[in-house]
Amino acid sequence: MDHSDTILARVMGLHPKIIDLSLDRMLRLLDELGNPQGQLPPVIHIAGTNGKGSTQAMIRAGLEAAGKRVHAYTSPHLARFHERIRLGSTLIPEDALSAILTEIEGVNAGRPITFFELTTAAAFLAFARSPADYTLLEVGLGGRLDATNVVSAPALTIITPISIDHTQYLGETLPEIAGEKAGILKRRVPVIVSRQPEEALTVIEDRAARLGAPVIACGQQWQVATEGEGMIFQDENGLIDLPRPNLPGPHQIDNAGTAIAALRAMGFGAPEALAAVTRAEWPARMQRLKHGPLVDLAHAHGCELWLDGGHNPAGGQAIAATLAGMARKPTHLICGMLNTKDVAGYLRPLAQVAQSLTAVSIPGEANTLPAEETRKSAEAVGLSATEAATTTEAVARLAAAHPGARLLICGSLYLAGQVLRENG
Repeated sequence: MDHSDTILARVMGLHPKIIDLSLDRMLRLLDELGNPQGQLPPVIHIAGTNGKGSTQAMIRAGLEAAGKRVHAYTSPHLARFHERIRLGSTLIPEDALSAILTEIEGVNAGRPITFFELTTAAAFLAFARSPADYTLLEVGLGGRLDATNVVSAPALTIITPISIDHTQYLGETLPEIAGEKAGILKRRVPVIVSRQPEEALTVIEDRAARLGAPVIACGQQWQVATEGEGMIFQDENGLIDLPRPNLPGPHQIDNAGTAIAALRAMGFGAPEALAAVTRAEWPARMQRLKHGPLVDLAHAHGCELWLDGGHNPAGGQAIAATLAGMARKPTHLICGMLNTKDVAGYLRPLAQVAQSLTAVSIPGEANTLPAEETRKSAEAVGLSATEAATTTEAVARLAAAHPGARLLICGSLYLAGQVLRENG
C-alpha cells in the first residue's frame, strides 16, 4: 500500500478543470461509500472567517476534560496532513490514513474531484468507523457549498467572527459572506454566534428565523468580558469566573466565550469551561517557539521567537492587539504571504506595533507573494522593510542586529507549517 503522501500527491492531479462550486461530486462519492456522513457521532459544525480553529480547540479541551471521546476535522494542516483528522483525540495513524485514502481513491476511479472533497470524505469514513461521543467539524471555505456541509442533522452549528476574506469565492461584501457562512444552519438546530458586525448578524438571524433555528448570540443570549486578571462568562444559566485563555491575545476572549456557549448548549458547566480556557492547544496562533535550530539562532542573542499563521486583515489586527498587550519589547517581523491575500490590509495594523519587517518568499509554494512585493507593501504602510532569501537567514540577521528583541514569523499558515516542520 502506498504512503499517504504519495496518494495525496496523486489526488492533486484529479482536480476539476473548472471549479463549479457545488456539492454534486461530494454527494456522489459519499453515496458510493455508503453515506458515512449520516453515521457520525453527534456533529458540532463550525464556520466563520477567523477563530474557527482556536474555538474548536477550546471546545475539544472542554469535552475531553469531561472524559468524552472526540473526533475533530480541521484545515489546512501545518506540519503534516494527519493533523486534519483527529480520531478520538489523537491524530489519525499513517496505516489507517493510507488504507482509507486507498479505498476512496479506488471508489472515485480517477474522476475529477478536489483535494478537499476527497480528504473530507476520508475524514467522514474514518469518523463513522470509530466510536466517539462528538465530532467537531470545521468548514474549509465558506459554508453553504463547502464539502463539510453534507451533514444534514448536526447537534449544533457555530459561526465565529466574519470578516472580508476569499472574495473570489464568497462575495465582496459582509452580508454576502455572512450568507455563505450561514449556509451551515439547519432546521431547528441551535446556532452559537460569536460577536459579529451588525450587518453580518442580521443575515444570520434572518436565515435562522426561516429555519426555526434557535440563535444563541454574543451580546444577546451570552456575554463574555475581561475582568481584572481573568474573564467572566454569563448566560441565562448564570455567571462563571475564569482565568484568561491560555491561547494569547485579546481575540481569544471572544473565542473562549463562543466555545463556552457551545459547551453550555451541550449541557456542560463550569469545570468544562475552565478546561476550555486553560488546556486548549492550537499551534501557530501567537505560539512562542521553545526549541529547535531557529530558536537556537534567536536565543544566541537573547531574542524570543514567535510564530503566527494569521493572514487576513482581521488576523493582522489580532496580532497587533496581542503584541500591544504583551511586555514592551522591540518587535521585528519575518513575513511571507500568499498572492491571494489583502497584504496591505494585513500589514497596516502591524505597522503600529513592529519596528521592522523582513520579507521572505514561501519556499515550494506556487502562490507565494515574492519577497520583493511583500517588502514594497510593508514600506507602503510605513514599515521599515528588507528582504531575506530564507527564514533562517532572516532570524540570524535580525537576532544579531537586535539582541534581546522579539522576532515574529507571520503572514501565512503555509509559512508557519514549514517553520514547524523545519524547526522540529
